[in-house]
Amino acid sequence: MRYLFGDYALVPETRELLAAGQACPIEPQVFDLLAFLLRERDRVVSRDDLIRAVWNGRIVSDSAVSARISAARTAIGDDGARQRWIRTMPRRGFRFVGTVAEADAPGAARPLPPAAAENHQRVAFCRSADGTRIAYATGGTGYPLVKAGHWLTHLEHDRRSPLWRPLLERLERRFRLIRYDQRGNGLSDWEVADFRLERFVEDLEAVVEAAELDRFALYGTSQGAPIAIAYAHRHPGRVSHLILHGGYEKGRLVRASERERAEGDAILTLLRHGWGRRGSPFIDAFATMFVPDGSREQIDSLVELQRQTTSPENAATLRAAIDRFDVSDLVERIEAPTLVIHSRDDGVQPLDQGRQLAARIPGAEFLLLEGRNHVVLPQEKAWPVLFETIDRFVLGEPATA
Repeated sequence: MRYLFGDYALVPETRELLAAGQACPIEPQVFDLLAFLLRERDRVVSRDDLIRAVWNGRIVSDSAVSARISAARTAIGDDGARQRWIRTMPRRGFRFVGTVAEADAPGAARPLPPAAAENHQRVAFCRSADGTRIAYATGGTGYPLVKAGHWLTHLEHDRRSPLWRPLLERLERRFRLIRYDQRGNGLSDWEVADFRLERFVEDLEAVVEAAELDRFALYGTSQGAPIAIAYAHRHPGRVSHLILHGGYEKGRLVRASERERAEGDAILTLLRHGWGRRGSPFIDAFATMFVPDGSREQIDSLVELQRQTTSPENAATLRAAIDRFDVSDLVERIEAPTLVIHSRDDGVQPLDQGRQLAARIPGAEFLLLEGRNHVVLPQEKAWPVLFETIDRFVLGEPATA
């Protein structure tokens, strides 16, 4: 089902808002509000109606509701003065006005062809311990592999991205892959106040329970590594294998070397001044830090991810939070068999961070990849080495890459 109005289309099945056929960035909560107003467009909906539908009945201030209404109007080219689409009905509530047509979503009623079925993912939602809504996806078949949330992801964009799609498809050839958007980005709730490490671990716990997993391999990349370490320490009986890729035990602000503090400040400056702006030299430089040997298409995909996955404020807040992660008191108490992976010239997390993890985790295996990219790419020589090692480590036998 699609709701068509003006140049816009809202597609609940894929949680997309399109303008002239192009995807528009929209926060998950704003999407829910807009979808609710469209479904109920034949009546006036009260603030209480909105709170029940969008906030699941939680206590919400009038200013929070007003802010979401304003964001919804902005997303569809409306404002409080014109009220072309969303009209405020004094002392009553709100109503979606204007002409709306309904149409089947393209391909919604058609079965997936075999090739598409292999790459199909199921997106669902669960609630973390503090009520934050977390979006997660499952795809592939085989032994379960959970990919811990990291900075930054978008379940739908990543599926199409030339940067992430090859990695996801390769993992799903051998595993049942479960991944999720961490709080503050992607399809998960953006409006979040608490970004402590414990909250991120609770998000992972919620996904594991929602996916009904008993025992599984856990894959933590970048700042997903300390989250995975904290989870493995808390639930030693559930993690059969722990994979830590491009990770660390102490964030930049905890390690506190002068060079890394300067790097952290530079990253925050890039985020605040150029987040998600096409053609911005700031954000282009930031994307290149992660994949210096990426193609133009892969780097552009990372910039597009920034536009869709979160706001500039959240990007900076999340980045500052993960730079304060510290699991140094847990690493020596990890019980799961552990594989630590790091690229020799990784420009985001220095090689010594990977080596330190491998040295401190009991019995850990260390894989050194030749390359500069924080995200390993198919065109690299390291690509087959990475997946052959993961297959052997978890499944006991290598497979062709």
